[in-house]
Amino acid sequence: MNWRHLALLLGIFACSSAAIMIKASETHPVVLSAMRLLLAAALLSPLFWIERNRHQSAYTREHLRRSFVPALVLALHFISWAWGARMILAAQATLIVNLVPIAMPFFLHHLVGERINSREIIGTIIALAGLGVLSLRDALAEGGSLLGNAICFSSMLLFAWYLALGRRNRDFPSLWLYVVPVYALAGGLCLLAALPWVHTFAVGSAREWALMAGLACIPTIIGHSLLNQAMRHFRGQLVSLANVGQFVFAGIMGWFLFRESPAATFYFASLLVVSGIALAVFATPTPPPRLR
Repeated sequence: MNWRHLALLLGIFACSSAAIMIKASETHPVVLSAMRLLLAAALLSPLFWIERNRHQSAYTREHLRRSFVPALVLALHFISWAWGARMILAAQATLIVNLVPIAMPFFLHHLVGERINSREIIGTIIALAGLGVLSLRDALAEGGSLLGNAICFSSMLLFAWYLALGRRNRDFPSLWLYVVPVYALAGGLCLLAALPWVHTFAVGSAREWALMAGLACIPTIIGHSLLNQAMRHFRGQLVSLANVGQFVFAGIMGWFLFRESPAATFYFASLLVVSGIALAVFATPTPPPRLR
């Protein structure tokens, strides 16, 4: 294993910690989402200003205007994710929210006109069958939450939409001129939505501040940055499929920290989900390399 494989593995592990820190925090989900995004935007702001000075004439108010819809979608994703992750097991929440590869072809078809092939559709059906098994088990057994599954699934759809919007907005002069304003705008929208619950935040709690800083730094900045870096060295399909492995790390941490133990049904369902995602991912054609 070379350093690139290690960086990919570290990025997957960093992203998997999100569900754990969300479950460990006692802050209201909307307040938590606002603080996570605003802290991430503040920490990344130096990169924004460096790129802003480098691309002064290329970055316009139109770019900022186009950042609003992705920011709104990202804000809704973070709020729903923080809500849903607390309602079900960390492994299950992480598995559902990483169904993005089966939803992405449909969003890209709608937004940028990319074609959907039959294997992507079959892979989606298989993965959804796995989700159906999980939901049926939660409906019939104690300790499950159909609502939690539904919220995490909705959060996944929002994240897939956000990523598809990023694909459509790839003409921005720099990644940081797109990501940082989106984080800041999304954080501001979450803060507005959080006004009824801001007073519940334990301002003097070092533990809550540490968890929010951890959410901003580990999964949001470190995890996403390492995955973006991996996309430059590995095939996109490989990174997408490897990223689904977040649920394994989340499950291990959930067992050690919260003594969460998934039912036997979960392992069969996760096999269906991963198989469906793998089929959909490898059915997606690799885009030709860009000419420089």
